[in-house]
Amino acid sequence: MTGNNTAAPYQAHETAIIDPGAVIGAGTRIWHWAHICAMARIGANCSLGQNVYVGDARIGNNVKIQNNVSVYDAVELEDDVFCGPSMVFTNVMNPRASIPRKHEFRRTLVKRGATIGAGAVIVCGHSIGRYAMVGAGAVVTRDVADFTLVAGNPARRMGWVCRCGIRLKLANGHAECEVCKCRYVLDAGWVREAK
Repeated sequence: MTGNNTAAPYQAHETAIIDPGAVIGAGTRIWHWAHICAMARIGANCSLGQNVYVGDARIGNNVKIQNNVSVYDAVELEDDVFCGPSMVFTNVMNPRASIPRKHEFRRTLVKRGATIGAGAVIVCGHSIGRYAMVGAGAVVTRDVADFTLVAGNPARRMGWVCRCGIRLKLANGHAECEVCKCRYVLDAGWVREAK
């Protein structure tokens, strides 16, 4: 990777376009043919893959955005989010080519540690909870709760996941991750970390 600005605290491939005004944190890597718009705010230690587009969006620290993902205006990714290859964000509910609707953008929030699988579609106006996991190819049409695993079209809850990404096995309303040993409890129909 070669930088197009040797004084920048981040690295960008020479084919990347970074518009003046974009804020990019230290240690972030931007790969081939990416386009970062002027209003973009990107945290530290992120990785933006080939052909990534970032509009007027907010991206936290340690975010990984794989190839061919567009992070449009009104999308916010908190720290430690993973966006799989070719997954899709939207920002308008009823787009028409002949009718401008920028004033109708709906906010999408992806909370800390969430994973969105390859080819998934996130319909605007929804949030993806902390450490939730959206399966590859899923179409999210409603909010996804913390630690929830969703898949399908439309996406439905398939189970629960640990903050490390391992599927949880609940027994009597409790679960312990087989890998990292974090503990969880089922509370009013939703999983939360045990205290």
